[in-house]
Amino acid sequence: QVQLVESGGGSVQAGGSLRLSCAASGRTGRIYAMGWFRQAPGKEREFVAAINWNGANTLYADAVKGRFTMSGDNAKNTVYLQMNNLKPADTAVYYCSRGTTVRPITSAYDYWGQGTQVTVSP
Repeated sequence: QVQLVESGGGSVQAGGSLRLSCAASGRTGRIYAMGWFRQAPGKEREFVAAINWNGANTLYADAVKGRFTMSGDNAKNTVYLQMNNLKPADTAVYYCSRGTTVRPITSAYDYWGQGTQVTVSP
């Protein structure tokens, strides 16, 4: 089993920044890819960003390109999502996930965290 624990969520005003962290523990084995997804009330879970195991390959949703940056620390089994210039539309629960490849679809990921709330006020 793999456990993923997110942290760093909170409430900010538009234009502000937050940094999310996701720590993996348990039988992590070799982690091929990690992803961030988000889900707003009444909406489907959507892809935000993903990174491969060595950080050489990253993928971002168009809605966050240029504002969000995903990075990882293999030694700590932790990935981060730096979110700048936040907008009210970014309000959602953010989920960390472990996957087999860098792809923008939920089916490519097999373990999920519990999520952390991000709220951006106008």
